[in-house]
Amino acid sequence: MGSPEEDYNFVFKVVLIGESGVGKTNLLSRFTRNEFNHDSRTTIGVEFSTRTILVGDAVVKAQIWDTAGLERYRAITSAYYRGAVGALVVFDITKHQTYDVVDRWLKELYDHAEASIVVMLVGNKTDLTQAREVPMEEAKMFADNNGLLFVETSALDSTNVEEAFETILKEIFYKVQKQKQRSSQSNTVSLASENPAGTSPVQAEKRPCCVAL
Repeated sequence: MGSPEEDYNFVFKVVLIGESGVGKTNLLSRFTRNEFNHDSRTTIGVEFSTRTILVGDAVVKAQIWDTAGLERYRAITSAYYRGAVGALVVFDITKHQTYDVVDRWLKELYDHAEASIVVMLVGNKTDLTQAREVPMEEAKMFADNNGLLFVETSALDSTNVEEAFETILKEIFYKVQKQKQRSSQSNTVSLASENPAGTSPVQAEKRPCCVAL
């Protein structure tokens, strides 16, 4: 679904992280290709797909990276956090252990990504609600307390998948627009300039936004 460079205004790199088996690959394929694979194999290393959407008057190309959840691939994937302006931290609502380690994933994310990255907590597999182990209220409270966006999804039946990706992409876009309004140095939003220590989170957003154009 790629577009010629002149057909979009921004490229936003978004990473999917979380334990193996929570449904990251199917969330990606549902959003980018409207597909679901019941026999989805464990991701090895990193894969990515793209989709272009309209946000306001701007055309945004989402470059979404699907990272391996298995421990033995973690060293491979850590470098791919760099340049990401958004992250979806995914857990399986039917497996509490995948929710219990969200803190660890957040720590890894913040160790490797920009502090200003937009993060969404995603409880996946709502189609299996009868097997739910993680109450929505508990996850929502955790997200609120940690400054995260929150949504529950089902890659199987498409519930909230579009909304999840569109919400995080819009949030990134609005942060970029705020930075653009504040910047008197340039009339572009390249986000490629280095920022001195102590800059605000919104200003820090200026560096990684448009990588891989």
